[in-house]
Amino acid sequence: MAKVVVGMSGGVDSSVAAYLLKKQGYDVIGVTMQIWQNPDQACRLEERGCCGLSAVEDARRVAGVLGIPYYVMNFKEDFRKYVMDYFVDEYSHARTPNPCIACNRYIKWEGLLKRSMDIGADFIATGHYARIETLPNGRIAIKNSVTAEKDQTYVLYSLTQDQLRHTLMPVGDYDKPTIRKIAEEAGLPVAHKRDSEDVCFIPDGNTGKFLDDEMGDKAFGEGNFVDRNGKILGKHKGITHYTIGQRKGLGMGFGHRVFVQHLDPLTNEVVLGENEDLFSDTLEADHLCYMAEERFDENRLYLGKIRYSDPGTPCHVKYSGDSLIVTFEKKVRAATPGQALVLYDGDYVAGGGVIK
Repeated sequence: MAKVVVGMSGGVDSSVAAYLLKKQGYDVIGVTMQIWQNPDQACRLEERGCCGLSAVEDARRVAGVLGIPYYVMNFKEDFRKYVMDYFVDEYSHARTPNPCIACNRYIKWEGLLKRSMDIGADFIATGHYARIETLPNGRIAIKNSVTAEKDQTYVLYSLTQDQLRHTLMPVGDYDKPTIRKIAEEAGLPVAHKRDSEDVCFIPDGNTGKFLDDEMGDKAFGEGNFVDRNGKILGKHKGITHYTIGQRKGLGMGFGHRVFVQHLDPLTNEVVLGENEDLFSDTLEADHLCYMAEERFDENRLYLGKIRYSDPGTPCHVKYSGDSLIVTFEKKVRAATPGQALVLYDGDYVAGGGVIK
């Protein structure tokens, strides 16, 4: 009997993943990853985060119903290094990171997979809405889930072939209402628990305050809003309080709708402009990862996504040294440095990179 460690967040998706795998005959072990840095943060994560104290209690209750062993593993130091410190460093360089991608790559897979293998597991499993398939070319790839509404393939593009080889994602074959129905019929106490929201280590959603607190003396203070010609338009709270494409929450009126176009970490300036100025048909990406293929095909038409909620735009690619130049068939809005570019070949993740 194959042994699988299921990463249980205390939510309905990972709980149903554990239930489905047990039903399929796997030897299932439930694990929650402790990521909170101190007791106060654990309490703040309780209501809206996916890994707070309530998540542990909910996951433990589900494990009890399923009759599976359950453990809490400490990933505090790894989470600080690979997710929180990375998050702060990216913002300090005027980039907007996606912490879920870093967490998936380094904590849920690199960290959890290694520890799971160390205790004799054959696989790890999660409650992500995605599927895994081996392609005719022999490579393993993430495939879109059956439900576009909940599809999470975008945040999984950086997983390696070895990680995918040891991963199961049973939830990807169902939509959310069906998952809740399965949980209800199985008597799982989290069947109607609401989904976690926002960045898990910033439960109040105030990213700017979190970054100011983390950066301390190095935090960006007040600076200037400027137009594209450098004309000063007003004062802002520091570039880490803003992101490309933002319109609301600028803290002052400008007489008409303006949008954040650019953030300058050297001058601490926020450049404002018109909505149409945010559109472009090309971008450059580096830190490339390959999944469905070993190298991107410059003669193939891909579907490119530049953010989690992006439905995707057809695009062509061309290599430029270690980077990839991506040309879209129609302009995309607010391609943001630090966010992921994910390329799809049909339903499969071909790979991706980080927008420069």
